[in-house]
Amino acid sequence: MRSSTSQTIDFSRFSPLLALLIVILLTGCGSSSPTSTSASNVPKVYKSNCISCHGSELQGRMGASTNLQHVGKRMTKDQITAQINKGGGGMPAFSGKLTPDEVAELASWLSAKK
Repeated sequence: MRSSTSQTIDFSRFSPLLALLIVILLTGCGSSSPTSTSASNVPKVYKSNCISCHGSELQGRMGASTNLQHVGKRMTKDQITAQINKGGGGMPAFSGKLTPDEVAELASWLSAKK
């Protein structure tokens, strides 16, 4: 006959491990779409593709026309989208280099620069 002694598990030693496991599991939640660009990625897209000509502060590095600090005053979001996609005036086209979502988010961000 077996004795009916109850064993208790001290879960307090597992708390840090359990917390880490929860964090790891939750980091996998969210969008898995590689083409979605959140607003927080816009500066990254800008730095990767635009900074060499437009500067780190949007000040422009290739003349006055490359200054984007107030681009939203002179161009609409649709105009900015077309400029990014088609290029022109010395700017290369980024259609095919950036996803449509990246272009849209970048254009929204830039059009707010008034």
